[in-house]
Amino acid sequence: MKRSFAGALAAAALTGATALSGAAPASAAAPAVTVTYAGTVALSNCSGSLVRMPDSAPQDRALVLSNGHCLSGGMPDPGEVLVDRPSSRSFTLLDASAGRLGTLRAAKLVYATMTDTDVSLYELTTTYAAIRSRYGVDPLTVSADHPVQGEPVKVVSGYWKRTYTCAVDGFVHELHEGGWVWKDSVRYTPACNTIGGTSGSPVVDTSTGLLVAVNNTGNEDGGSCTVDNPCEVDENGGVTVRKGINYAEETYLLTRCFAPGTTLDLTLPDCRLPRP
Repeated sequence: MKRSFAGALAAAALTGATALSGAAPASAAAPAVTVTYAGTVALSNCSGSLVRMPDSAPQDRALVLSNGHCLSGGMPDPGEVLVDRPSSRSFTLLDASAGRLGTLRAAKLVYATMTDTDVSLYELTTTYAAIRSRYGVDPLTVSADHPVQGEPVKVVSGYWKRTYTCAVDGFVHELHEGGWVWKDSVRYTPACNTIGGTSGSPVVDTSTGLLVAVNNTGNEDGGSCTVDNPCEVDENGGVTVRKGINYAEETYLLTRCFAPGTTLDLTLPDCRLPRP
């Protein structure tokens, strides 16, 4: 899992802050959307982003998305789902050039789990409109659609102020790491060689500008199904280990579990997120 670690510091220092604009591959039908750091956030140990659901309105309380394993109180156990918990966690909001704009604060943890997926969602004490008025920043919109194989993406880390550019290589039936199992995970092409501290980074489809996944892990040492060495398990139980390859968890399922605005409703007919 891509939480921060000391060894990654030297690697990030060599890279420094990186501009996020870039062109789509020559085969793309349309030019790439310019993706910046605007709306990304830095946590104490991970990355994240200010996000909205497709039906969110300016007056709604804003949401911040990161990984379940980035919770300040420790990682949820397999099978554990946290809903509507008090939280005062703070987030450093960044501008387009990765400069610090200010601090956002959570009112509560809306949802978090490491079962089937690896996500945490916080509701802030302020609204999208208030953030826009004070900081001039808009949230990323979570795509309501499943990501597409071959689509170009950028992984934008607010923790390191660094970006990675690659494509969706494919999808993993089950990704196993330690005692956790994630379903239908995104596998990147090798260029997204994410490091510790990039956990929770938004994965943005550069053909649409929409958030399609949240960065969460990678196989560091070639180990099989252990912590920091996830393995792929197919429909027949076959295990594949890809040393150096990194992964993300899809986010379109989140959009099916929110009523208009930013109200979580796990009882909605199309909601397939794990329940407590």
